[in-house]
Amino acid sequence: MQAILALEDGRVFRGRAQGAPAERFGEVVFNTSLSGYQEILTDPSYAGQIVVLTYPHIGNYGTNPVDSESIRPFAEGLVVRELSQLASSWRSEEDTSAFLAEFGVPAIDQIDTRALVLHLRRHGAMRGVLSSIDLDEERLVAKAKASPSMVGRDLASQVSTAFRYRWSEPSPDVYRTEAAPSPPPRFHVVAYDYGIKHNILRRLVDAGCGVTVVPARTSTDDVLDLHPDGVFLSNGPGDPEPLGYAVRAVQSLMGRVPIFGICLGHQIIGRALGGKTYKLKFGHHGANHPVLNLETQKVEITAQNHGFAVDPDSLKLSEVALTHMNLNDQTLEGLRHKTMPLFSVQYHPEASPGPHDAGYLFGHFVKMIEEWKG
Repeated sequence: MQAILALEDGRVFRGRAQGAPAERFGEVVFNTSLSGYQEILTDPSYAGQIVVLTYPHIGNYGTNPVDSESIRPFAEGLVVRELSQLASSWRSEEDTSAFLAEFGVPAIDQIDTRALVLHLRRHGAMRGVLSSIDLDEERLVAKAKASPSMVGRDLASQVSTAFRYRWSEPSPDVYRTEAAPSPPPRFHVVAYDYGIKHNILRRLVDAGCGVTVVPARTSTDDVLDLHPDGVFLSNGPGDPEPLGYAVRAVQSLMGRVPIFGICLGHQIIGRALGGKTYKLKFGHHGANHPVLNLETQKVEITAQNHGFAVDPDSLKLSEVALTHMNLNDQTLEGLRHKTMPLFSVQYHPEASPGPHDAGYLFGHFVKMIEEWKG
């Protein structure tokens, strides 16, 4: 069965249909991770995007419930060179194509992903349509051109939880049949869900926090009524500029409670501090991006997934310290306020998938809470 990936500029790739027989639209981006495809597919930050994986052989170890970062795949589609028909792992419960089909997500393989990635690097991320339903190239290119742009879209409120809930699950030990008991939480953190990943919640619990997750549009008063020791701002998809409700909430919370933001949360903090954000040419998506900690001069290899960035020149450096910088393109990767208990990073210290170099930041957040509480 054939499938087609058509880009808005007229470039077309034909290949083999995998996953669900479907037609989906999205911004086409590439991720350079060698593994962790299930975590990538189920990361809500990929809502509105079709993901191209640069590693040529994907699906080798199948899928399982533990490795999902949310309740379902949020990527609009998957593009790979070859999707393995064999899932060889003692942890596997379902092959990748069947996992995608279960949730209605299409995939395509047997295409030249090297040529596709070079095209995206040269021309930038662009709108596309992935279809195994309509195989007319001209119609699909027209559909891609007519699909919504990522710029100006509030996707965070679309992927956010609809209700408040508690989270107390720590990081799992896959070699144990039963989870080890967790010590009682020392602090209560309220986490804004703009598309939060399960592993962020687990890492907060590992650091000694009980977590209450709230919808993206939760008011400041409702958050403070929960008597948090700290507030966390999550990752999420789309453009931070239309999230005025989130910016206003953070501005109201600043100085009243310690705040830690990751990815979209970092961008929201940047805008709350008076800064601007802008769209990157093809974004940062992968598990091997080098970031320099400007305060320690140490390099961290980081997991990243974002298409927008904070403009450091738009921040008031009399109030804000720039703490991390991307060594590939010198974009801003972290900041902290000089007088208020507030910091953020653009990358993903929870990894999943990716290296654990930056995992110390969860401990840094807890230390900030301790100092704030005296």
